[in-house]
Amino acid sequence: MRIAQPKPFFFEHGKRAVLLLHGFTGTSADVRMLGRFLEKHDYTSLAPHYRGHGVPPEQLIQTNPDQWWEDVLAAYQQLQDAGYREIAVAGLSLGGVFSLKLAAEFPLKGVVTMCAPMTMKTTDLMYQGVLKYARDYKKFAGLEVEQIEQEMDELKTKTMPGLNDLRTMVEGVRKEVSQIYTPLLVVQARHDEVIDPNSAQIIYDEAESTDKELQWYEESSHVITLGPEKAQLHENVLQFLESLDWQE
Repeated sequence: MRIAQPKPFFFEHGKRAVLLLHGFTGTSADVRMLGRFLEKHDYTSLAPHYRGHGVPPEQLIQTNPDQWWEDVLAAYQQLQDAGYREIAVAGLSLGGVFSLKLAAEFPLKGVVTMCAPMTMKTTDLMYQGVLKYARDYKKFAGLEVEQIEQEMDELKTKTMPGLNDLRTMVEGVRKEVSQIYTPLLVVQARHDEVIDPNSAQIIYDEAESTDKELQWYEESSHVITLGPEKAQLHENVLQFLESLDWQE
């Protein structure tokens, strides 16, 4: 049975807008519950998909961070074109890296990073994430086991050149963190199995924001938005958003 793939969403409900950014190999499904929660509290939220995400993995390996950043900028522009002048951003993992880059380069009301990496020693773990995404995608697509294995074997013979660019981009954004003065909430799972949790301290220490907070979640792993403390995360993000100096 084929299962429908997640789609980008735009929940319009209130004049305060939040751009929600998913992680590498993730989709809008990773931030959908947060979007629905914010909608109930009069916040508009927009969650795009980066190119190559939410589509067959054979397309993902042909994309790169420059394209994904263009997609982030297009989503930011989409909110502005829809009339939203006050925009906050919250991002998971790679989405958190993009959130910081956006805060360093554009006016935002506030920024939330969730399990965002500031270091990448190797791209091997990232490619394992690509392979996991590929297998999950093919299962959801309803393919037979034999076909999945055949296509996975084929995929394993290929590379993803954009991963080296991803490491370069993360290193570049880290250098930009000291240019951030926007109110900042740094969220980090204690049991993060994907990134170095010390990245959270780096973000908190190096950002120039006078209004900043670092929150640790003791029971959560990397995809914190879907983890056991997601309800607490929702409340904490809302509390942070409510503390911002919205004009409307």
